[in-house]
Amino acid sequence: VANEGGKHWTVNEVRALIRIWSDKNIQQQLEGTVRNKRIFEQVAARLQKFGIDRDWKQCRTKYKNLKHEYKSVKSAQDSGSTSRSMKFFNELDAILGHSTMEQASKSDNDESERPPEWTEAKSEKDSIG
Repeated sequence: VANEGGKHWTVNEVRALIRIWSDKNIQQQLEGTVRNKRIFEQVAARLQKFGIDRDWKQCRTKYKNLKHEYKSVKSAQDSGSTSRSMKFFNELDAILGHSTMEQASKSDNDESERPPEWTEAKSEKDSIG
């Protein structure tokens, strides 16, 4: 969408960004905040270790663009269109495609702290309805 900084991202740079983004810790931080400059400063610092010189704004812009493109491809696919695709779709799907499932599994994990009879009673009730 926006081309901040002018210099195009190489395939390896995008792969490195996605690899950092796929870190559960980074994902949780990004989910929980709107003001995310500090998170993207961390991302930029980690890219630096791979020899990739990007500032936090470039990282955030690329992240937003990838996320936006992924969502539009995903919704096109969901509506039955196969004409839209993107280069890193599978990698992003591994991160973004499971966010709703991840929420569900988080609530499943909460049940493990309850006595087993509660969980069993709940599943019986669910299978009746």
